[in-house]
Amino acid sequence: MASKGPLLRCLSRAKTPIPRVRSLYQPFSNSSRTQTDGVFRALTNERVEVPWVEAFRKQQAQGSEPQQQSGQPQTPKDRDLSPRKMSDSYHSVVLPLAQDPWLLDTYMNSSGHIRIGTILMDLDALSGVVAYRHTGDSVTTVTAACDRITINHPLTEVCDLQYSGRVTYAAGGSSMEITLQVAKAPQAGAKVKPEDVMMTCQFTMVSLDPGTKKPVKIPAIKPETEEERRLFDQGEKNSKHRKDLLQRSLLKETPNDEESDLIHAIWQRQLKYHDPNDSLRKPNNVHFMDATKLTTASIMQPQYRNRHQFMIFGGYLLKQTFELAFCCAASFAHTRPTFVSLDPSTFQNPVPVGSVLYLTATVVFTDPPVVNAGSDSPENGETNQTRIQVRVDSKVRDVEHGQAKPTGQFNYTFTVDKDIKVMPRSYSEFMMYVDARRRAKRVAESVQEGQTDSGKQERVTE
Repeated sequence: MASKGPLLRCLSRAKTPIPRVRSLYQPFSNSSRTQTDGVFRALTNERVEVPWVEAFRKQQAQGSEPQQQSGQPQTPKDRDLSPRKMSDSYHSVVLPLAQDPWLLDTYMNSSGHIRIGTILMDLDALSGVVAYRHTGDSVTTVTAACDRITINHPLTEVCDLQYSGRVTYAAGGSSMEITLQVAKAPQAGAKVKPEDVMMTCQFTMVSLDPGTKKPVKIPAIKPETEEERRLFDQGEKNSKHRKDLLQRSLLKETPNDEESDLIHAIWQRQLKYHDPNDSLRKPNNVHFMDATKLTTASIMQPQYRNRHQFMIFGGYLLKQTFELAFCCAASFAHTRPTFVSLDPSTFQNPVPVGSVLYLTATVVFTDPPVVNAGSDSPENGETNQTRIQVRVDSKVRDVEHGQAKPTGQFNYTFTVDKDIKVMPRSYSEFMMYVDARRRAKRVAESVQEGQTDSGKQERVTE
């Protein structure tokens, strides 16, 4: 265990407890600014329960590593697991961007647009609030996956935003699906108009026993209206799709015949580029996948911890991965990309406070593709717009740089107004390419099924 620094030694001797600020929001004035840690204060106060110094003191007094659990079950056996209504977990927060210029400072980028990464932090924090409204505080609830984040309409003005969410699927196991939306805040007493909905998304949360860190059962959802039944059925379909993806993972089975033919065709195309007897050469708008990578390393600070104090909360990871993916797409295309969606992404292992987080972003697929397969859309020559899929892989090490653990994979889709393509070369790159192509096809299928309208997205920038 590392020794205490001078500040912590001083604080540990202090007898007077440090007061906790509980005000959720202070209106703007010349002498008052709304302070945040990147998450809106009304959500931060529910995400973090005690100051870091108090959590640190308690951990030091116990003399144990924060990552360790007791090993003994701590979830009460007499918990109420009776079915809940969707409305029981509903939570809504208004983000007063139009009222508070200093708060807007946290959310606006250099081009005058709202920072999507900061919104993602808020949404993950909101999903935690919604989850605990459904489960209660006797369990530990963590983000397991982000199933889809889609831009519905671009935000073209500075206005107050309404965050809202509720649990829309839970079958009585340990997991639940939470549906969230970001919309232009309506007038008092009015409902949100469809055209004012900026973003929709689904998070999958899993509840664990605080002592054993093993999954525990949570109440099921009992839909009551036709709309609630539709949301519940969609959540059930999403759950089955996630399980199907695991079974069909390229880690468990080889590419199918069409994908194998595609790999062979791309490999043949590369040979022609280097064949002195063939006039075909690699076009200037085709780039090898290994040249698209961007990497970062950063130490995880207590400021971005979750309510369990010693782990980084998922929203911060979403923000970091999104902004790296945006930079990766921009450096690849040499133009400003437009964010379309976050496709199903997973959180594999927790990220401890004080650890070193490594992120690697790679352009893994472009549409139109560099070589068409049988089920792809036929090539129509050059196009003025390309969809770029960026995969961000994350891993974590302790500060001494011991063994690394994978912590998640995040898949972002952007569009750019130019014709540009990515080409894999190694076998691992081919597998990443095939996996990304599967995701792109799944989005196309969901559009046809009417589940999303991502094929008709209007332009929105980071």
